[in-house]
Amino acid sequence: MVNFAGINQRFFTDDPGLYASISKNLLYHKSFFSLFTYDQNWLDKPHFPFWMVLFSFKIFGVSVWAYRLPALIFFLISLRYTFLFSKRYYDEQIAWLATIILATSQHIIMLNTDVRAEPYLMALIIGSIYHISRLEERYSYFDLVLGALLTACAIMTKGLFVIVAIYGALFGQLLFQKKLKSVFQLKWLYLILLTLIFTLPEFYALYIQFDQHPEITVFNRQGVSGIKWFLWDSQFGRFVNNGPITQKKSGSIIFYLHTLLWAFAPWCLVFYYAVYKNIRRIISKRQLAEYYTISGGLLLLMLFSLSRFQLPFYTNAIFPLFAIITAHYCFKPLRRVGIVLRQTSLYLYAAAFVIITLTINYFAKPDGILFFMIDCAMLAMVLFVVLPRIKKPHLRAFFMASIAVLFANFYLNTVFYNIMADHNGQIKAANYVNEDSFNTYHLYSLKFENNIFQFYSKKPINYIPLDSFRNFNPPPRSIFYARKLSIDILNQQHVPFKILTAFPNYPQENILPKFVDAATRESVLDSVYLITK
Repeated sequence: MVNFAGINQRFFTDDPGLYASISKNLLYHKSFFSLFTYDQNWLDKPHFPFWMVLFSFKIFGVSVWAYRLPALIFFLISLRYTFLFSKRYYDEQIAWLATIILATSQHIIMLNTDVRAEPYLMALIIGSIYHISRLEERYSYFDLVLGALLTACAIMTKGLFVIVAIYGALFGQLLFQKKLKSVFQLKWLYLILLTLIFTLPEFYALYIQFDQHPEITVFNRQGVSGIKWFLWDSQFGRFVNNGPITQKKSGSIIFYLHTLLWAFAPWCLVFYYAVYKNIRRIISKRQLAEYYTISGGLLLLMLFSLSRFQLPFYTNAIFPLFAIITAHYCFKPLRRVGIVLRQTSLYLYAAAFVIITLTINYFAKPDGILFFMIDCAMLAMVLFVVLPRIKKPHLRAFFMASIAVLFANFYLNTVFYNIMADHNGQIKAANYVNEDSFNTYHLYSLKFENNIFQFYSKKPINYIPLDSFRNFNPPPRSIFYARKLSIDILNQQHVPFKILTAFPNYPQENILPKFVDAATRESVLDSVYLITK
């Protein structure tokens, strides 16, 4: 319920606005293979998530919940495959714990509202590994086709790097079980060939949009090959941070070690302990139940850590593997040090989630208290009715941590994200130009990043670069959307324009303490503007 509580929440970060706008443009352009934003050719991500959203828009119409629905379905698929894989190699109790760990990981719940590509990747990667693990034990056309199809869809979601987790998991299993010779069996060649065949729609889409049209300008140059970008620039260019899209600050090898402390909360410290114990068992040549999760999960985590281009949500794709590794150590008997670490870390996380949520609510002063009271009532019921019936200390700590995460994220989805959306000027600006009196107006954006405005506008938005605004001769009845920074630049350059209206706006995607506090919130707000020439 908590993971679905934000399905109809308004957008409050730019990326979901961008992906939803691109999917909306697929619908309006009646195009399946060419991606556009602001009527400009767009080359940054593969197509699979956009196709899923396009199907949802076709069935249910264009809306924020129809955008999130396919991702949430894939999230449920990831839970199912996590359960099936865990049950296959451990037992049903471990399978349920692994599923709960995945469903209650902090960044998973956040990105089920702030949807990007990661919910799709989670299902596709763990699903691929599950079917490949069955294929490794016995040949089956069903597992061969599904393993190849899910791997291909994962590649068409994020690129070639996903095979590090999928094939790396298989390689680790064969290596540690001393079955490396079996890698030369024909079934693996069939798997690779089928995966390549299932990936052909991506190559075709990139070819007809870019390689067939070298005159198209993308990344400020012409002659860009979409296929080369897909195979090289989008992967290795980002890895060394010198491709068409770069980060100002290069990555750190310890970035994900500290990011996981909150992203994989409240399970992170138990996960680190589980990894340590598993590696010790491997070194001492004691057999693990399986090597897929430790091999695929750590290989991709190492790759992300070595990359110079890093974002916090990248590791979400392998959280199912992390959850399976962690679940065993949330349940099995441990030595004294392990018990203390497990119990202490879970209770500390649980207390932190509850205290932080109550503190945020105290300072944020939301308009209504209904959802907050429902949240508190559910927490109280669990604390005083359900938990006392759980006699085993490790399970009590496990469920206390799970409930605390759900308590915090139900609050975020139903209360705090509403505050953020209320202070998003792009939504107000789009609602303003959606009025009937502006039906005949031409609309423009001065920056590519104004994607929430683009999505919520019912009319097409064209793009005019900020530095072209001075010399641009617009048609009659034209309105331009601009942020505060753009307005400041136009004023500094003495470019003439007229302000039609302005809306207060929170310009950050990070949650600053001054924004949380209602008393200081105004100090971190700026404005967005609708202007004319």
